[in-house]
Amino acid sequence: MRTYLTVMLALSSFSATPVVAQMMGGDMKAMPGMAGMDRPAPAAKTGQGTGVITAIDTKANTLTIRHGAIPSVSWPAMTMTFKASPPTLLRGLSVGQTIGFDVRTHGMAAEVTAVRTK
Repeated sequence: MRTYLTVMLALSSFSATPVVAQMMGGDMKAMPGMAGMDRPAPAAKTGQGTGVITAIDTKANTLTIRHGAIPSVSWPAMTMTFKASPPTLLRGLSVGQTIGFDVRTHGMAAEVTAVRTK
């Protein structure tokens, strides 16, 4: 029983999907809910938005923006925190400022790649 628990704890510390798929002969479709997990991540999308800066964190290199909908990346209006790439984008910005910005998405992650003050 102790060996079983050790193995289960070890498996819980990383994604076991490739291991399980290999054990099942590489057929992800044989596992309910796993079809398609062996596909590559979707390509990056880009878009432009307009919003108001609600927070700036220079240590974490992030910018929080309350923005309108961005149809090109299929986003509704929301407030979210973005990584600034490059970090120099944060220079001269302040909370409460209205900006236009370019965004690039990578799956669930997104980064601001350009900022235009309004």
